[in-house]
Amino acid sequence: MIAPPHCDRRTALRLAGTAVIGAMAPGLARAAPPSLAQLAAAKGMRFGSAVAAHAGGGVANPRYAALMRAECNILVPENEMKWQALRPSAHAFNFGPADAIVAFAESSGMAVRGHNLLWNRPKWQPAWLEGYDFGVRPASAAADLLTTHIRTVCEHYHGRITSFDVVNETVLPEDGSLARTAISDAIGGTLDTVDLAFRTARAAAPGVQLVYNDYMSWEPGNEAHRAGVLRLLEALRKRGTPVDALGVQSHLIAQGAAPQQRAWRDFIAAVVAMGYDLVISEFDVRDRGLPRAIAARDAGVAALARDYFDMMLSWPQCRDVLVWGLCDSFSWLQGFEPRSDGAPTRGCPYDGDYTAKPLRAAIAAAITAASPRPADRLADWARTGQTIAS
Repeated sequence: MIAPPHCDRRTALRLAGTAVIGAMAPGLARAAPPSLAQLAAAKGMRFGSAVAAHAGGGVANPRYAALMRAECNILVPENEMKWQALRPSAHAFNFGPADAIVAFAESSGMAVRGHNLLWNRPKWQPAWLEGYDFGVRPASAAADLLTTHIRTVCEHYHGRITSFDVVNETVLPEDGSLARTAISDAIGGTLDTVDLAFRTARAAAPGVQLVYNDYMSWEPGNEAHRAGVLRLLEALRKRGTPVDALGVQSHLIAQGAAPQQRAWRDFIAAVVAMGYDLVISEFDVRDRGLPRAIAARDAGVAALARDYFDMMLSWPQCRDVLVWGLCDSFSWLQGFEPRSDGAPTRGCPYDGDYTAKPLRAAIAAAITAASPRPADRLADWARTGQTIAS
Protein backbone atom coordinates (compact mmCIF):
# COMPACT_ATOMS: atom_id res chain seq x y z
CA MET A 1 0.00 0.00 0.00
CA ILE A 2 1.17 3.56 -0.63
CA ALA A 3 2.02 5.27 2.63
CA PRO A 4 -0.28 8.22 3.38
CA PRO A 5 1.34 11.48 2.26
CA HIS A 6 2.23 14.15 4.79
CA CYS A 7 -0.92 15.77 6.07
CA ASP A 8 0.33 19.28 5.21
CA ARG A 9 0.67 18.37 1.55
CA ARG A 10 -2.75 16.70 1.47
CA THR A 11 -4.34 19.75 3.11
CA ALA A 12 -2.53 22.13 0.78
CA LEU A 13 -3.70 20.26 -2.29
CA ARG A 14 -7.29 20.20 -1.07
CA LEU A 15 -7.25 23.93 -0.32
CA ALA A 16 -5.60 24.77 -3.64
CA GLY A 17 -8.19 22.74 -5.51
CA THR A 18 -10.96 24.51 -3.62
CA ALA A 19 -9.47 27.88 -4.50
CA VAL A 20 -9.48 27.08 -8.21
CA ILE A 21 -13.04 25.76 -8.02
CA GLY A 22 -14.22 28.85 -6.18
CA ALA A 23 -12.68 31.14 -8.77
CA MET A 24 -14.57 29.55 -11.66
CA ALA A 25 -17.61 31.38 -13.01
CA PRO A 26 -20.75 29.22 -12.75
CA GLY A 27 -21.28 27.11 -15.86
CA LEU A 28 -18.02 28.13 -17.52
CA ALA A 29 -15.13 25.75 -18.19
CA ARG A 30 -12.41 28.27 -17.34
CA ALA A 31 -10.13 28.20 -14.32
CA ALA A 32 -8.88 31.43 -12.82
CA PRO A 33 -5.50 32.51 -14.15
CA PRO A 34 -2.83 31.34 -14.31
CA SER A 35 -3.74 28.37 -16.47
CA LEU A 36 -1.69 25.18 -16.49
CA ALA A 37 -0.35 26.23 -19.88
CA GLN A 38 0.74 29.60 -18.49
CA LEU A 39 2.42 27.99 -15.50
CA ALA A 40 4.24 25.58 -17.80
CA ALA A 41 5.27 28.31 -20.26
CA ALA A 42 6.80 30.30 -17.42
CA LYS A 43 9.17 27.35 -16.86
CA GLY A 44 9.95 26.76 -20.55
CA MET A 45 7.49 23.87 -20.75
CA ARG A 46 4.17 23.03 -22.39
CA PHE A 47 1.02 21.58 -20.88
CA GLY A 48 -1.68 19.84 -22.87
CA SER A 49 -4.09 16.99 -23.29
CA ALA A 50 -5.31 14.26 -25.56
CA VAL A 51 -8.56 15.12 -27.29
CA ALA A 52 -10.99 13.53 -29.72
CA ALA A 53 -12.71 15.04 -32.74
CA HIS A 54 -16.31 14.07 -31.91
CA ALA A 55 -18.92 15.87 -29.85
CA GLY A 56 -18.26 13.83 -26.69
CA GLY A 57 -14.75 14.30 -25.35
CA GLY A 58 -13.65 16.23 -28.38
CA VAL A 59 -13.21 19.56 -30.09
CA ALA A 60 -16.80 19.41 -31.39
CA ASN A 61 -18.02 19.73 -27.79
CA PRO A 62 -18.09 23.51 -27.16
CA ARG A 63 -17.75 23.27 -23.40
CA TYR A 64 -14.88 20.81 -23.54
CA ALA A 65 -13.22 22.84 -26.29
CA ALA A 66 -13.41 25.88 -24.02
CA LEU A 67 -11.68 23.95 -21.24
CA MET A 68 -8.92 22.93 -23.63
CA ARG A 69 -8.43 26.55 -24.68
CA ALA A 70 -8.35 27.64 -21.05
CA GLU A 71 -5.73 25.14 -19.86
CA CYS A 72 -3.62 23.88 -22.79
CA ASN A 73 -1.02 25.06 -25.25
CA ILE A 74 -0.44 21.66 -26.89
CA LEU A 75 -2.87 18.90 -27.93
CA VAL A 76 -2.57 15.33 -29.18
CA PRO A 77 -5.28 13.35 -31.03
CA GLU A 78 -6.34 10.50 -28.76
CA ASN A 79 -7.13 8.00 -31.53
CA GLU A 80 -7.57 9.89 -34.79
CA MET A 81 -3.99 9.45 -36.06
CA LYS A 82 -3.69 5.76 -35.23
CA TRP A 83 -3.69 3.36 -38.17
CA GLN A 84 -7.13 2.03 -37.22
CA ALA A 85 -8.66 5.48 -37.73
CA LEU A 86 -6.36 7.02 -40.31
CA ARG A 87 -5.83 4.05 -42.63
CA PRO A 88 -9.09 2.20 -43.42
CA SER A 89 -7.33 0.18 -46.13
CA ALA A 90 -3.93 -0.26 -47.73
CA HIS A 91 -4.83 2.25 -50.41
CA ALA A 92 -6.85 4.87 -48.53
CA PHE A 93 -6.36 7.50 -45.84
CA ASN A 94 -9.02 9.26 -43.79
CA PHE A 95 -7.57 12.51 -42.49
CA GLY A 96 -10.88 14.22 -41.70
CA PRO A 97 -11.14 13.66 -37.90
CA ALA A 98 -7.43 14.30 -37.29
CA ASP A 99 -7.58 17.42 -39.48
CA ALA A 100 -10.40 18.75 -37.30
CA ILE A 101 -8.22 18.47 -34.19
CA VAL A 102 -5.21 20.06 -35.84
CA ALA A 103 -7.34 22.91 -37.19
CA PHE A 104 -8.84 23.50 -33.73
CA ALA A 105 -5.38 23.59 -32.15
CA GLU A 106 -4.06 26.01 -34.75
CA SER A 107 -7.04 28.33 -34.41
CA SER A 108 -6.52 28.27 -30.64
CA GLY A 109 -2.79 29.00 -30.80
CA MET A 110 -1.78 25.51 -29.65
CA ALA A 111 0.96 23.16 -30.81
CA VAL A 112 0.16 19.58 -31.83
CA ARG A 113 1.75 16.19 -31.11
CA GLY A 114 1.15 13.34 -33.55
CA HIS A 115 0.17 9.92 -32.15
CA ASN A 116 1.29 7.58 -33.73
CA LEU A 117 3.03 6.57 -36.96
CA LEU A 118 3.37 2.89 -36.02
CA TRP A 119 1.81 0.93 -33.18
CA ASN A 120 3.89 -2.21 -33.48
CA ARG A 121 1.53 -4.56 -31.67
CA PRO A 122 -0.75 -7.00 -33.55
CA LYS A 123 -3.73 -6.29 -31.30
CA TRP A 124 -3.73 -2.61 -32.15
CA GLN A 125 -3.22 -2.73 -35.90
CA PRO A 126 -6.12 -2.73 -38.37
CA ALA A 127 -7.43 -6.15 -39.35
CA TRP A 128 -6.54 -5.65 -43.01
CA LEU A 129 -2.88 -5.17 -42.09
CA GLU A 130 -2.42 -8.41 -40.16
CA GLY A 131 -3.90 -10.34 -43.09
CA TYR A 132 -2.07 -8.38 -45.77
CA ASP A 133 -0.44 -10.32 -48.63
CA PHE A 134 3.10 -9.02 -49.07
CA GLY A 135 3.66 -11.17 -52.18
CA VAL A 136 6.86 -12.76 -53.37
CA ARG A 137 9.11 -9.97 -52.04
CA PRO A 138 7.68 -9.45 -48.57
CA ALA A 139 10.54 -7.38 -47.14
CA SER A 140 10.39 -4.71 -49.84
CA ALA A 141 6.57 -4.74 -49.94
CA ALA A 142 6.30 -4.32 -46.17
CA ALA A 143 8.93 -1.60 -46.12
CA ASP A 144 7.08 0.22 -48.90
CA LEU A 145 3.77 -0.03 -47.02
CA LEU A 146 5.32 1.34 -43.83
CA THR A 147 7.38 4.12 -45.40
CA THR A 148 4.50 5.23 -47.62
CA HIS A 149 2.30 5.56 -44.55
CA ILE A 150 4.87 7.57 -42.60
CA ARG A 151 5.75 9.86 -45.52
CA THR A 152 2.10 10.46 -46.35
CA VAL A 153 1.18 11.43 -42.78
CA CYS A 154 4.28 13.56 -42.22
CA GLU A 155 3.84 15.38 -45.53
CA HIS A 156 0.14 15.92 -44.90
CA TYR A 157 0.96 17.67 -41.60
CA HIS A 158 4.18 19.33 -42.74
CA GLY A 159 4.93 22.33 -40.55
CA ARG A 160 1.85 21.72 -38.39
CA ILE A 161 3.06 19.07 -35.92
CA THR A 162 5.99 19.67 -33.57
CA SER A 163 6.42 16.15 -32.13
CA PHE A 164 5.52 12.66 -33.35
CA ASP A 165 5.19 9.39 -31.48
CA VAL A 166 6.87 7.49 -34.29
CA VAL A 167 6.66 4.02 -32.71
CA ASN A 168 4.29 3.11 -29.90
CA GLU A 169 4.56 0.24 -27.41
CA THR A 170 6.69 -2.34 -29.19
CA VAL A 171 8.24 -3.68 -25.95
CA LEU A 172 6.20 -6.51 -24.42
CA PRO A 173 5.53 -5.87 -20.71
CA GLU A 174 5.58 -9.52 -19.68
CA ASP A 175 9.23 -10.18 -20.58
CA GLY A 176 10.68 -7.06 -22.20
CA SER A 177 11.04 -8.64 -25.63
CA LEU A 178 10.04 -6.89 -28.86
CA ALA A 179 6.59 -7.50 -30.30
CA ARG A 180 6.24 -9.11 -33.72
CA THR A 181 3.69 -8.03 -36.30
CA ALA A 182 2.97 -8.85 -39.92
CA ILE A 183 5.06 -5.85 -40.98
CA SER A 184 8.04 -6.62 -38.75
CA ASP A 185 8.03 -10.30 -39.73
CA ALA A 186 7.96 -9.40 -43.41
CA ILE A 187 10.73 -6.81 -43.04
CA GLY A 188 12.86 -9.30 -41.13
CA GLY A 189 12.80 -8.11 -37.53
CA THR A 190 11.26 -5.65 -35.14
CA LEU A 191 14.44 -3.67 -34.50
CA ASP A 192 14.93 -3.16 -38.24
CA THR A 193 11.30 -2.07 -38.51
CA VAL A 194 11.62 0.47 -35.70
CA ASP A 195 14.84 1.82 -37.20
CA LEU A 196 13.21 2.17 -40.62
CA ALA A 197 10.22 3.99 -39.13
CA PHE A 198 12.38 6.59 -37.40
CA ARG A 199 14.70 7.14 -40.36
CA THR A 200 11.72 7.61 -42.66
CA ALA A 201 10.12 10.06 -40.24
CA ARG A 202 13.33 12.07 -39.93
CA ALA A 203 13.60 12.37 -43.70
CA ALA A 204 9.93 13.31 -44.07
CA ALA A 205 9.79 15.65 -41.05
CA PRO A 206 13.28 17.05 -40.42
CA GLY A 207 12.20 19.70 -37.92
CA VAL A 208 10.01 17.49 -35.73
CA GLN A 209 10.79 15.83 -32.40
CA LEU A 210 10.73 12.04 -32.89
CA VAL A 211 9.58 10.00 -29.89
CA TYR A 212 9.48 6.35 -28.86
CA ASN A 213 6.36 6.05 -26.66
CA ASP A 214 5.66 3.30 -24.11
CA TYR A 215 3.78 2.63 -20.87
CA MET A 216 6.48 1.24 -18.56
CA SER A 217 5.77 2.41 -15.03
CA TRP A 218 7.15 2.69 -11.52
CA GLU A 219 4.85 0.06 -10.01
CA PRO A 220 6.29 -3.30 -8.94
CA GLY A 221 5.99 -5.95 -11.64
CA ASN A 222 7.22 -3.66 -14.42
CA GLU A 223 10.90 -4.45 -14.04
CA ALA A 224 11.07 -6.57 -17.22
CA HIS A 225 9.26 -3.89 -19.21
CA ARG A 226 11.62 -1.15 -18.07
CA ALA A 227 14.64 -3.32 -18.83
CA GLY A 228 13.28 -4.06 -22.31
CA VAL A 229 12.75 -0.37 -23.05
CA LEU A 230 16.33 0.38 -21.99
CA ARG A 231 17.63 -2.39 -24.26
CA LEU A 232 15.65 -0.99 -27.17
CA LEU A 233 16.86 2.57 -26.58
CA GLU A 234 20.46 1.37 -26.25
CA ALA A 235 20.19 -0.61 -29.50
CA LEU A 236 18.73 2.38 -31.32
CA ARG A 237 21.53 4.64 -30.10
CA LYS A 238 24.16 2.14 -31.30
CA ARG A 239 22.53 2.12 -34.74
CA GLY A 240 22.36 5.90 -34.88
CA THR A 241 18.58 5.76 -35.19
CA PRO A 242 17.22 9.33 -35.00
CA VAL A 243 15.16 9.10 -31.80
CA ASP A 244 14.97 12.34 -29.82
CA ALA A 245 12.88 11.46 -26.78
CA LEU A 246 11.17 8.78 -24.73
CA GLY A 247 7.44 9.25 -24.29
CA VAL A 248 6.59 8.15 -20.74
CA GLN A 249 2.88 7.42 -20.75
CA SER A 250 2.40 7.70 -16.97
CA HIS A 251 -0.92 5.90 -16.40
CA LEU A 252 -0.33 5.74 -12.64
CA ILE A 253 -1.98 3.16 -10.37
CA ALA A 254 -3.18 4.52 -7.03
CA GLN A 255 -3.30 2.49 -3.83
CA GLY A 256 -1.49 -0.53 -5.18
CA ALA A 257 1.92 -1.61 -3.96
CA ALA A 258 4.29 1.23 -3.12
CA PRO A 259 5.98 2.70 -6.22
CA GLN A 260 9.55 1.64 -6.85
CA GLN A 261 10.76 5.21 -6.73
CA ARG A 262 14.49 4.43 -6.53
CA ALA A 263 14.33 1.95 -9.41
CA TRP A 264 12.25 4.40 -11.45
CA ARG A 265 14.70 7.22 -10.85
CA ASP A 266 17.54 4.94 -11.95
CA PHE A 267 15.58 4.03 -15.08
CA ILE A 268 14.91 7.64 -16.07
CA ALA A 269 18.52 8.58 -15.28
CA ALA A 270 19.72 5.83 -17.66
CA VAL A 271 17.42 7.13 -20.41
CA VAL A 272 18.65 10.69 -19.97
CA ALA A 273 22.29 9.54 -19.86
CA MET A 274 21.86 8.14 -23.38
CA GLY A 275 20.96 11.63 -24.61
CA TYR A 276 17.20 11.26 -24.82
CA ASP A 277 14.71 13.94 -23.85
CA LEU A 278 11.51 13.07 -21.97
CA VAL A 279 7.83 13.63 -22.69
CA ILE A 280 5.09 12.89 -20.13
CA SER A 281 2.82 11.81 -22.93
CA GLU A 282 -0.38 10.29 -21.48
CA PHE A 283 -0.83 11.08 -17.79
CA ASP A 284 -3.80 9.99 -15.69
CA VAL A 285 -4.39 8.06 -12.46
CA ARG A 286 -6.12 4.69 -12.23
CA ASP A 287 -8.05 4.90 -8.97
CA ARG A 288 -9.62 1.44 -8.64
CA GLY A 289 -7.75 0.77 -5.41
CA LEU A 290 -8.89 3.94 -3.65
CA PRO A 291 -12.05 4.31 -1.55
CA ARG A 292 -15.35 5.35 -3.12
CA ALA A 293 -15.60 8.50 -1.00
CA ILE A 294 -14.75 11.38 -3.32
CA ALA A 295 -12.75 13.54 -0.89
CA ALA A 296 -10.46 10.70 0.16
CA ARG A 297 -10.11 9.41 -3.38
CA ASP A 298 -9.28 12.81 -4.83
CA ALA A 299 -6.73 13.44 -2.08
CA GLY A 300 -5.02 10.10 -2.78
CA VAL A 301 -4.91 10.73 -6.52
CA ALA A 302 -3.50 14.23 -6.04
CA ALA A 303 -0.83 13.17 -3.56
CA LEU A 304 0.40 10.35 -5.80
CA ALA A 305 0.48 12.69 -8.79
CA ARG A 306 2.42 15.35 -6.91
CA ASP A 307 5.09 12.84 -5.91
CA TYR A 308 5.35 11.62 -9.49
CA PHE A 309 5.52 15.05 -11.11
CA ASP A 310 8.04 16.30 -8.57
CA MET A 311 10.29 13.43 -9.57
CA MET A 312 9.76 13.62 -13.32
CA LEU A 313 10.06 17.41 -13.54
CA SER A 314 13.35 17.30 -11.64
CA TRP A 315 14.90 16.37 -15.00
CA PRO A 316 15.29 19.43 -17.25
CA GLN A 317 14.99 17.10 -20.24
CA CYS A 318 11.25 16.88 -19.49
CA ARG A 319 9.55 19.78 -21.25
CA ASP A 320 6.09 18.56 -22.29
CA VAL A 321 3.35 17.33 -19.95
CA LEU A 322 0.18 15.92 -21.50
CA VAL A 323 -2.73 14.39 -19.65
CA TRP A 324 -4.82 11.70 -21.35
CA GLY A 325 -7.96 13.79 -21.12
CA LEU A 326 -8.82 16.80 -18.95
CA CYS A 327 -12.27 15.69 -17.80
CA ASP A 328 -13.35 12.46 -16.08
CA SER A 329 -16.45 12.12 -18.24
CA PHE A 330 -14.35 11.45 -21.32
CA SER A 331 -11.54 9.39 -19.83
CA TRP A 332 -10.73 6.08 -21.51
CA LEU A 333 -10.56 4.58 -18.01
CA GLN A 334 -14.35 4.77 -17.59
CA GLY A 335 -14.78 1.89 -20.02
CA PHE A 336 -11.37 0.26 -20.09
CA GLU A 337 -10.85 -0.04 -16.36
CA PRO A 338 -14.12 0.58 -14.49
CA ARG A 339 -14.26 0.49 -10.71
CA SER A 340 -15.78 -2.58 -9.09
CA ASP A 341 -18.15 -0.39 -7.05
CA GLY A 342 -19.57 1.21 -10.19
CA ALA A 343 -18.43 4.72 -9.26
CA PRO A 344 -16.96 6.81 -12.09
CA THR A 345 -13.19 6.93 -12.15
CA ARG A 346 -11.64 10.24 -11.11
CA GLY A 347 -8.20 10.20 -12.69
CA CYS A 348 -8.32 13.50 -14.63
CA PRO A 349 -7.78 17.10 -13.48
CA TYR A 350 -11.48 18.01 -13.86
CA ASP A 351 -14.56 16.03 -12.89
CA GLY A 352 -17.63 15.30 -14.98
CA ASP A 353 -19.10 18.72 -14.12
CA TYR A 354 -15.97 20.52 -15.42
CA THR A 355 -14.96 21.38 -11.88
CA ALA A 356 -11.25 21.52 -11.05
CA LYS A 357 -10.13 18.84 -8.59
CA PRO A 358 -7.16 18.51 -6.22
CA LEU A 359 -5.32 16.72 -9.06
CA ARG A 360 -5.36 19.94 -11.05
CA ALA A 361 -3.89 21.75 -8.05
CA ALA A 362 -1.22 19.07 -7.67
CA ILE A 363 -0.12 19.44 -11.29
CA ALA A 364 -0.06 23.22 -10.95
CA ALA A 365 1.98 23.03 -7.75
CA ALA A 366 4.52 20.62 -9.27
CA ILE A 367 5.00 22.78 -12.36
CA THR A 368 5.37 25.88 -10.18
CA ALA A 369 7.99 24.14 -8.05
CA ALA A 370 9.98 22.87 -11.06
CA SER A 371 13.19 24.54 -12.14
CA PRO A 372 13.07 26.54 -15.37
CA ARG A 373 14.03 24.51 -18.40
CA PRO A 374 17.22 25.45 -20.25
CA ALA A 375 17.21 27.29 -23.57
CA ASP A 376 14.98 25.52 -26.07
CA ARG A 377 16.66 22.21 -26.89
CA LEU A 378 14.19 21.56 -29.67
CA ALA A 379 15.44 24.58 -31.58
CA ASP A 380 19.02 23.30 -31.37
CA TRP A 381 18.30 20.20 -33.45
CA ALA A 382 15.34 21.50 -35.46
CA ARG A 383 17.70 23.87 -37.26
CA THR A 384 19.83 20.96 -38.45
CA GLY A 385 17.24 18.19 -38.62
CA GLN A 386 19.50 16.05 -36.47
CA THR A 387 18.92 14.31 -33.17
CA ILE A 388 20.59 16.09 -30.25
CA ALA A 389 22.86 13.17 -29.36
CA SER A 390 24.10 12.61 -32.91
